[in-house]
Amino acid sequence: MEININCDLGESSKLHSTKNDPLLLEIVNSANIACGYHAGDKPTMEKTIEISKKNNVSIGAHPSFNDQENFGRKKLDLPAKEIKKLIIDQINILTDIASNKEIKVTHVKPHGALNNMACENYDLAKTISESIIEANKDLIFLVPTGSQMEKAGKKLGLKVAAEIFADRNYEDDGNLVSRKKSNAMITDPEIAKKHVIKMVETQALNCYSGKQIPCDIDSVCVHGDGKTAVLTAKKIKDGLIKSGVTLRPLDKLKKFL
Repeated sequence: MEININCDLGESSKLHSTKNDPLLLEIVNSANIACGYHAGDKPTMEKTIEISKKNNVSIGAHPSFNDQENFGRKKLDLPAKEIKKLIIDQINILTDIASNKEIKVTHVKPHGALNNMACENYDLAKTISESIIEANKDLIFLVPTGSQMEKAGKKLGLKVAAEIFADRNYEDDGNLVSRKKSNAMITDPEIAKKHVIKMVETQALNCYSGKQIPCDIDSVCVHGDGKTAVLTAKKIKDGLIKSGVTLRPLDKLKKFL
């Protein structure tokens, strides 16, 4: 079995530190790099790309609403035309910087509120999918498993990679437990490792209630913030390898070759 480990990186801002990024880039297989709209800037993108290239980590654009004040986590109701421009502009920003570093952008993963909204709204998911096709139809669309983005991306013929979250609990409907709830996060690295391995082995979401929902799993998202972020990522990587899983960058997964 092949699995990818991805992480949101290069998110330098007053609301987020990138101090764990170099260590995480020695663990993960793919990096979702902030394009400056919710976090990050050109020097941070350049540095993140350089370290990714050194570690054979594939890179992707991590587009969001243009909202640094709220780290892209505030829901905004924008017309489809504006959403398309947001997505395409951010893909192009990262692509231009990456080409100067002689590395290709391989995927796209929406961030924050944009991602959460598109998980439940098919029309928004379709708009994002169309934007990716317009920017570069060969890009892999990295999306939460079971989401409307997975449905829209597949329907429009995109290469779709379905992800699970290592450090988040799930509701019975397959959505993530809201960050406003006390049980939203899994902070113990050992519990996170067992959570991930069970989901990968059963190809099903582990809901907080104990319910399991069958799903496709191509990638595991680990988060870069928090005191245990690096340890959690390392334990998950080691645990997956020990269970017989082969880890690869997204663009090296057999389904995309």
